[in-house]
Amino acid sequence: MKIGLIINPIAGMGGKVALKGTDGVVEEAIRRGARPVALDLTRLFLHELSHYPESREVEFLTGPDGLGEDALKDFSFPFEVLRHREIGYRNILGVKIPDTRDEDTKTLARMMADRVELIVFAGGDGTARDIYLAIDRRKPFLGIPTGVKMFSGVFAASPENAAGILVEFLKGNANVTERDVMDLDEDAFRHDEVRPKHYGKALTPYVELLIQGAKEPSRTNEVEDVEAIVEALLEELEDGIYFLGAGSTVKRLKDRLGIKGTLLGVDVVEVRDGKARLLVKDAQERDLLRFVDRNPKIIVTVIGGLNFLFGRGNQQFSAEVLKHIPKDNIIVIATPSKIEKGVMRVYTGNREVDERLRGYMRVRISPWAERMVRVI
Repeated sequence: MKIGLIINPIAGMGGKVALKGTDGVVEEAIRRGARPVALDLTRLFLHELSHYPESREVEFLTGPDGLGEDALKDFSFPFEVLRHREIGYRNILGVKIPDTRDEDTKTLARMMADRVELIVFAGGDGTARDIYLAIDRRKPFLGIPTGVKMFSGVFAASPENAAGILVEFLKGNANVTERDVMDLDEDAFRHDEVRPKHYGKALTPYVELLIQGAKEPSRTNEVEDVEAIVEALLEELEDGIYFLGAGSTVKRLKDRLGIKGTLLGVDVVEVRDGKARLLVKDAQERDLLRFVDRNPKIIVTVIGGLNFLFGRGNQQFSAEVLKHIPKDNIIVIATPSKIEKGVMRVYTGNREVDERLRGYMRVRISPWAERMVRVI
């Protein structure tokens, strides 16, 4: 079976450095210390796929160099390279990256559409949008999550899960369903403005628990519930350092603490004698690492629809950071609707860290109640 593979080589570079995306800010991301991640995450997908006997049925069509070829040449899968143009490279502060653009993704998707049964892509919401705009519903496509936000419903929960979905597709066990393709204005997102756009419904192979949902907005009738949870939590905060995560739920806590924190970023706060002081606004991974030896606590919420605690939109909480944080130091607050599926997800790319976080965690769902929720 022929499968398309397209990599967006710059996807995800803005995550750990608090840029909330990479579109148009690659140079700034590199200046902040970012490095490409999409190629390595695609290799994780291919490595996992290679363990299945069904993988012997796969022949890939892919893009040149960093658009797919560089990942596949490290494995034994047969593949054909669609050389739609010569790919140059840019050297930015010693980091070499392919000089690609969104039109490369669209061109490759159009070239593949009539020759493959499925297109697998490595990227984020922008890459999903480009493929959808190029081929609409001519062929199903599936995302290896390598971006920052990934609010669309076309992504596997992890690169390894993407391999599992492809195997089930090869076996005829994955139903092809309609999934939302969404993207945000990244520049507005960096300024704490959420401007989502729904592009349409793509065809995507579906395997329960292996594929993520699409981002859902907070329910307006739960505003009072959030207020009550935050008020109760304020009375319980001990002196110390807190890493406060993204989202409107935690933002309400930041507001009540009297700090000018971010809506969509991570802030470092010190609480002393009931008063809060903002130490770092919109922190990067390296900022959080400066405080890990001070026994910080993390306060986060669940992304509605995606069910992620870590791994979507908050890559500042990297494996390197989380390996220093005891599980008991992670405080999760969420309204009941956010955990109605009964699971929460984590994916840091580090199996040891992810396994330590899995199991069950307490979630504060009201001023007086907690629920034990399984982390997968």
